[in-house]
Amino acid sequence: MPNRGMRGSVLFIAGLMGVFGVAAAAAASHGADPRLLGGASAMCLAHAPTLVALHAGWRDFRTAAVAAPLLAAGTAVFSADLAIRHFAGDGLFPMSAPLGGLMMMAGWLAVAVGAFLPRKAG
Repeated sequence: MPNRGMRGSVLFIAGLMGVFGVAAAAAASHGADPRLLGGASAMCLAHAPTLVALHAGWRDFRTAAVAAPLLAAGTAVFSADLAIRHFAGDGLFPMSAPLGGLMMMAGWLAVAVGAFLPRKAG
């Protein structure tokens, strides 16, 4: 299986996103302004289960190997930008949140395209 390493990494990243999502939600509930950490938490907790689903359907879902890294990287960049902005006042790098958002949207488009492609053979 050519993407075996990537497939395992997707599940690992999903677990880390789940941990960060819960931690960010907890931190947001104790801070003065929960918007940034709340947004980071929401993105992580929305995309972690999606990565688990892509991991589970990897063998049959033709675009999983494209969608998963886009969703994982986009969520990481977007959420890191919000978290760093919350704690440090500055973002990860200029335009990082929009870049992460575009990567997530591209990942979701890859999921949508997968609906029209035949299942993987074998």
